Amino acid sequence: MSGRSDAKAVPFAVKIVVSGGLGVGKTTFIGAISEIEPLDTEAAITQVSVGIDSLAGVESKTTTTVALDFGRISLDQSIVLYLFGTPGQDRFSFLWDDLVEGALGTVVLADTRRIEDSFPALDYFEERDAPFVLAVNCFDGARSFDLEEVREALGLGAGVPVVACDARRRDSVRDVLGALMDQVVSKRLAVSGRSARTLVR
Repeated sequence: MSGRSDAKAVPFAVKIVVSGGLGVGKTTFIGAISEIEPLDTEAAITQVSVGIDSLAGVESKTTTTVALDFGRISLDQSIVLYLFGTPGQDRFSFLWDDLVEGALGTVVLADTRRIEDSFPALDYFEERDAPFVLAVNCFDGARSFDLEEVREALGLGAGVPVVACDARRRDSVRDVLGALMDQVVSKRLAVSGRSARTLVR
């Protein structure tokens, strides 16, 4: 009888947060890449939001995340990413600390139609010196800006990757996660070797 164990090795779990303002595409982003049916806590936008949550630029939005979104993607047999989406409404920001605890890095999604909505998330993660990338989500009909213009408008340093993204497309989401993993490796682990981007190909 062979001495080899048939038990499969347990993959290393990595927690990633997807954040940003109301309507930037966090639920769509996670749904595009998750290998499982994503969990979301979408609820109808009601009169409670009037005067509190601005829908300027996303007037057609009828639902919003009120707790979290959740998805999973296996990079290979040894690494699994667990994706947690934060609620975009300011009145649910008290949930952020719990969702962010233990995360290795963050994707902050931005909508150039409402670029000012990016500041709360950016301030939050900059204050914690947490690895993150800014992903500029492409919306149909929205004006296109050079990524360096977006960086300058938000006051981001050269060390923060700013990448274009279409949250509806799996390959685009994959590239954003690859950029984040590269950022995590360079900032947190300080180990060179094989680029983590190749793991999400």
